[in-house]
Amino acid sequence: MAETHQLSQAAYDRLKSEYDDLSTRGRIDIARKIESARELGDLSENGDYHAAKEEQGKMEGRIMHLVRIIENSEIVADDAGGSNEVRAGSIVSVRYEGDDEAEKYLVGSIEEQRDDVMVVSPGSPMGGALLGAAVDQVVEYEAPTGAMIKVTVVGIE
Repeated sequence: MAETHQLSQAAYDRLKSEYDDLSTRGRIDIARKIESARELGDLSENGDYHAAKEEQGKMEGRIMHLVRIIENSEIVADDAGGSNEVRAGSIVSVRYEGDDEAEKYLVGSIEEQRDDVMVVSPGSPMGGALLGAAVDQVVEYEAPTGAMIKVTVVGIE
């Protein structure tokens, strides 16, 4: 069974637009590059040809990745800040046990990534522990190292 990707409408629209662009204009552009490189002659020692084929492979990989995300996505409300508890799409401020300063995380897909906030997946130990938590609640989760980590939810946007 495919993993469900919870996305905001804005992230879904951005990914769909990227897919549409790569699967049309992107494929046409790379086909032109490959054709131009073929015209240069011997393909076994043609750097332009090999570079274009490598670019094509990376682009096709991205297209396949986008298809999987788009086909298995669930749109979550952009109004996560109106909730009293952490849910997918929330930006949550947490303070680690023993720390004075809070850190902000977006609980959601890596495709939601923004410059101003780190992303934590709802399927990760920390993300799973935060889901459903309220402000001033202390949650505990097991880090990949096996250590138990406690964080206090100090704000939900």
